[in-house]
Amino acid sequence: MAVSSNHVVLFPYMSKGHTIPLLQFGRLLLRHSCKQPTTVSITIFTTPKNEPFVSEFLSDTPEIKVISLPFPEKITGIPPGVESTDKLPSMSLYVPFTRATKLLQPFLEESLKNLPEVSFMVSDGFLWWTSESADKFKIPRLVFYGMNSYAVAVPVSAFKHKLFTEPETESDTEPVTVPDFPWIRIKKCDISHGFQSGEAAELIIDQRMSTTTSHGFLVNSFYELESTFVDYNNNSGRPKSWCVGPLCLTDLPKQGRAKPAWVHWLDRKLEEGCSVLYVAFGTQAEISNKQLNELAFGLEDSKINFIWVTRKDVEEIIGEGFKDRIRDTGMIVTDWVDQWEILSHESVEGFLSHCG
Repeated sequence: MAVSSNHVVLFPYMSKGHTIPLLQFGRLLLRHSCKQPTTVSITIFTTPKNEPFVSEFLSDTPEIKVISLPFPEKITGIPPGVESTDKLPSMSLYVPFTRATKLLQPFLEESLKNLPEVSFMVSDGFLWWTSESADKFKIPRLVFYGMNSYAVAVPVSAFKHKLFTEPETESDTEPVTVPDFPWIRIKKCDISHGFQSGEAAELIIDQRMSTTTSHGFLVNSFYELESTFVDYNNNSGRPKSWCVGPLCLTDLPKQGRAKPAWVHWLDRKLEEGCSVLYVAFGTQAEISNKQLNELAFGLEDSKINFIWVTRKDVEEIIGEGFKDRIRDTGMIVTDWVDQWEILSHESVEGFLSHCG
């Protein structure tokens, strides 16, 4: 039997929550090709400051090629050297940061000229301009956001029915029924005000237009879990969606690496027969110092065992002594962690986060 070959280009957005699932998709493609009469080669585009993370994450799949494109310099409001959203001083800079990624376009197109023929491209929906590059080289482009179908369908329905643009829905906290899904009620405050007008709204329009003209939509979910929302999206005139998840299941057990301190701590809690609450609000959610104080005091007062992953120096905000007071029940981690590894640990029985 003749063996055909395919070359796939992946281009993730510069945010861990967007990058990781697309890298996992790359792994999935390689494994799937091993069982088919075809071969797949993969090229991933990123930037210099993001390349070490990407390369480390893909250390078990060295056959994937990684190409770094020079990230633009001197972006108004963006500190020098920042190439990912988790390094932004504030998520209020999301729009100028994302707009600046378009300056990567000429470098992407120059690279595409020198690559073997590309079968298709999968790029993040936030990188709307990649559809222009794909069209220029006659490459089918599939869009990827890393979300499930529910997260796409509900906002689309809300905007379609103008739930939060009519005068009768002025209240930020009054629950409103989503007409296409009458068992779901959402609030105006569930949809960020900053994305309803101005530059942020214009960016969303660009991203949505790019999505609707793409050849398809990859969803980090599986049909049996949310068939209602998959069908809704596919019947809404947008490009067909394909469920390719949950992509976290593509991760292989990590071999030959030293266990980080937080794994040893969780192992000890498991030996003690203790259940642990995992607390994490991601790298982008902005939590005020007042909210952080209340959270810290609540965790301390509850006497539960918890592991709290945060970029902030908790003691600097709450005051010295907090870590000593919770040393028997809690652990604060300020480094990046493998969230899937924490959630899959047998001692972890609860998850406190900013979203589901």
